[in-house]
Amino acid sequence: METSMRRIPEDIPHDFTKIRIENSRLTELPQGSLSKVSALEFLWLNFNEISLMNIKSLEGLANLTELRLQGNKLTSVPWMVFQDTPKLKILDLKHNRLDVLPEHALRHLPALTYLDLSFNQLTVISKDVFINWPRYRTAEKEWEKEGLVSNVVLALHDNPWLCDCRLKGFVEFIRAVSPPIILMNSYLTCSSPASKAGKFFNEIQLKTCMKPVASAPETNITLPLGANATLTCLVKARPGPTIQWMYSLKIIRGFAAKETYIDGDTVTSQLVIPSLQLADRGLYTCIANNFIGNSSVSIKVNISSSSSSVPLPPHVPMLSTDENPYIDIRIAKQTVYGITLEWYAARNNPAETWFTIHFGKYDSPKKEMIYIGPGINSYSVSDLLPVTKYEVCVTLKNHQPREGQCIVFVTGSDISELEQRERLIHIIVIVCAMMLAVPAGMYACTTEARFSCVERCMDLWKMRRLREENLQRTERQGTFDSLQSASDEGLCRVSEEKMKKRRKSEDRSKGGNAAHLY
Repeated sequence: METSMRRIPEDIPHDFTKIRIENSRLTELPQGSLSKVSALEFLWLNFNEISLMNIKSLEGLANLTELRLQGNKLTSVPWMVFQDTPKLKILDLKHNRLDVLPEHALRHLPALTYLDLSFNQLTVISKDVFINWPRYRTAEKEWEKEGLVSNVVLALHDNPWLCDCRLKGFVEFIRAVSPPIILMNSYLTCSSPASKAGKFFNEIQLKTCMKPVASAPETNITLPLGANATLTCLVKARPGPTIQWMYSLKIIRGFAAKETYIDGDTVTSQLVIPSLQLADRGLYTCIANNFIGNSSVSIKVNISSSSSSVPLPPHVPMLSTDENPYIDIRIAKQTVYGITLEWYAARNNPAETWFTIHFGKYDSPKKEMIYIGPGINSYSVSDLLPVTKYEVCVTLKNHQPREGQCIVFVTGSDISELEQRERLIHIIVIVCAMMLAVPAGMYACTTEARFSCVERCMDLWKMRRLREENLQRTERQGTFDSLQSASDEGLCRVSEEKMKKRRKSEDRSKGGNAAHLY
């Protein structure tokens, strides 16, 4: 008791029947830590700092009948460990940090008559945990047959129970518990949600879980430039869903989204877009998820021209199912040796849409083709060569690439030091890819094919950082993670004029070829 012992001694006599190490500093039960003490019947390890049990930590303890681990730091238990203790009758795990009780946790505890899981962090468990427990089934049959059988005591109180539809079966089980099953404390209470916090299980009624169903009062909105837009999404789900708004491939984090519960099962999510800009046009999707499934609804935002004499620039047309559509493609991630692509096409039948990726060196007449199945919108390319110009296109299956479906990029110099090589690739691909993330048709920047791309991207990046610092206080709230056309079109044009002048002077001296980065 109260020692500085950090591990179980290896020289314990094999004929010991009871071991008690409490208020010490044990941190784990390693494999076979007591396997030589085959006569052991009682093991008390209360109030230590045990946070880990090896799946073979009770190996060789076939005679163990009592295991007490109260007041430790266990967040989980490898329940298969009890295959080695078929005679175990008492298992005390109270005052730990257990937050999960798997469906078959008690399968290997056929002789158990006392289980204490009180004062843990359990929120949701299934009634099947006990229905699948051999001792529970046996006790019920014996009670019905003879009326005399040893009681089975369960302690489940003082856990932060989440009383929503996921707990419905367990609540019904607790209400129906009767001898020979006995609850040490039958007054189990809810901790959440707020509407049920503090209520006893016998005071609540829980409904069956339900997959989210998303809808919108308006799915096509037209507003003038500079107006504030509010997009509303209604979601009915049980339990409450997680709701995200997406614009093309980008999850919207900058705009303010407010959620309000109408009743226990229905929530409204409102996305506020202040001062509409041209870059804000397009299709916005409200996506709702819970553990059963997901649902989504799309809302199209249009911007009307305030002057009939100044028409708005054309926007990406709505897609039809019988043509090769526009596909929004971008570089989502870069590593030292590769990139990850993401794309988006608003198809009417996404569950049946196949894509083809055309990838290879820019000047190669024949590109490698990779077929991508439905429901996938990303692909990673690795083992890129240094100082190489590549082209990658995404089309519908077996379609040839067309304008707007391709990205051209250049990798950096293969310098001996990995850090410098990574920096070059990131300068050329990441910084330039940030321009790719803007909605297509907004602008295209041209640059020299070789390392002038590095210079240009660095120029653009420095100018952007300077502009952000100057405009930080006046910048409107709520922007996309991607660059906004309103702030970068001018940046691109200024830089492009400088690059044209530089290119003319270089072409006169070198006669070099120009390449484009879209």
